[in-house]
Amino acid sequence: MALRIIEHAGLSDVGRQRGGNEDSFLEAEPVFAVADGMGGARSGVVASRIAVETLADGDPADGSPERRLAEIAQAANRRIYELAQADESRSGMGTTLTAAVLNGSEVAIAHVGDSRLYRLREGELERMTRDHSLVEELVRRGELEPGAAESHPQRSIITRALGPEPDVEVETFTCPAREGDVYLICSDGLTGMVSEDVLAEIVEDGRPLEESARRLVEKANENGGKDNVTVVLFRLGSDDSPPADADTLSGQETRTALSTAEVRTASQKRGGAAAPADQATTVAERPRAAGQAAPRRGRRPRALVTAAIGLVVLVVLVIGFYVGSRQFYFLGTSDQGLVTLYRGVPYELPGGVELYELQYSSGVRSASMDARQREVILNQDLRSRGDAIDLIRQLEDGRLES
Repeated sequence: MALRIIEHAGLSDVGRQRGGNEDSFLEAEPVFAVADGMGGARSGVVASRIAVETLADGDPADGSPERRLAEIAQAANRRIYELAQADESRSGMGTTLTAAVLNGSEVAIAHVGDSRLYRLREGELERMTRDHSLVEELVRRGELEPGAAESHPQRSIITRALGPEPDVEVETFTCPAREGDVYLICSDGLTGMVSEDVLAEIVEDGRPLEESARRLVEKANENGGKDNVTVVLFRLGSDDSPPADADTLSGQETRTALSTAEVRTASQKRGGAAAPADQATTVAERPRAAGQAAPRRGRRPRALVTAAIGLVVLVVLVIGFYVGSRQFYFLGTSDQGLVTLYRGVPYELPGGVELYELQYSSGVRSASMDARQREVILNQDLRSRGDAIDLIRQLEDGRLES
């Protein structure tokens, strides 16, 4: 049975901690995609736009969708690489690309980088893509627990992208589709802020996909919004299924940023905006129930005292661990993709408390290193300050063996 798109939606937001949006996305039924640019100085958004524009112009539904998706992604890779070679200020720029095309009763997927595609089927959310990232490599080798990967400080280091190299390996595959399937394509600005359990709750609650997209973006921002957030959703139905909303099937759209203010304004017009985090009611501000007596002065519940003692002990332990971690150093990458020296240990505590601080950022981009160099430099080993500095100097001077 042939299937068709009966509803789709896409939304991109700058987040709460970035100055610009380097994500781009494509809604061009039956083709959908998300691209997360990197490179800074607006190079990232140039790379991501090239990726989605090349995809929009390439007609992936012509012939074998898998083969066409791979060819189009490789063409975008060449365009981005050549532009970077011609303009030194754009050196090292690149982008992820995760794309899907409906072809009859199947969905073909092309994937490079760490943007993701999920499928919601009968209430179960399944991750269909595998991140091309350092932490995913560590998980596959058994050197990192899957649960630790989502909060690892170097989770943004990707091992494959469009643009940094003249050629790229594009992962492609095809999966059988069913009526009622909902597909979610998103940048890591969503998955880094929102757990998969919460993603499933938001997508499966029966609301229109436009509202689900808005709620996903809002949830990422409520949890910190550390990166740009982009989501694309589409739902499949049979030939006789009525469209969910005629306005959502308006043809091809290639879009990039939408500010947080615009997201909130649009949500407020629909009457669904969530209260900002700084307006949340704290325990101290909650009114007492009618008829409830005020607590007596001088008599505190034993549970409160116990909790206070436990909190003090926890704070002392955290401070002790933090102070102890200052003697260690490790190498990683900065948000700009540069090999960087950090002091501390590569972990974050709940609440986003980082146990490391940036000490020195080199001029070497992680994307320019070969596999051997990445294994030596980005393995998260704790080192002395002297050893870490010596290693980064070898990399900068070209003395590090490949």
